[in-house]
Amino acid sequence: MKKAIKISQYLYVGLAIIFFLCLMLQVLLAGLAIFESAGYWLKHVTLIHLFGFNAPVFMLLFAYLGDLPRFVYWHLFSLLVLVFLMYFTANMQVSWIGSLHPVIAMILIAVAYRNIAVTMNWLKQTDIQKGEK
Repeated sequence: MKKAIKISQYLYVGLAIIFFLCLMLQVLLAGLAIFESAGYWLKHVTLIHLFGFNAPVFMLLFAYLGDLPRFVYWHLFSLLVLVFLMYFTANMQVSWIGSLHPVIAMILIAVAYRNIAVTMNWLKQTDIQKGEK
């Protein structure tokens, strides 16, 4: 396997892990904003603007360069749709729609985790099949 493809695959997984950790940090910041100080809302909002769409776009690039399987693209599509829904529900005046914001966040975290687990398993299986370590 070409070294550039393998590097792109691992960069994809690295970004997926960073994305997942940023989601966990988002939940922490939201909790701190509710239970500690409202000043944490600015950090919560700023963090999502930094990684929300940027990380998945770079993940898409590395998925393409790394010749990753189709399921990876479906995970990325799901992540992007869920991030969009997070933006949509965060600014809604209709309370029942706004209340979906934390529910979508939990789904987003689950999809991000599954993306990491399934992709890492696929990489491990392809390495074993090709005799790489």
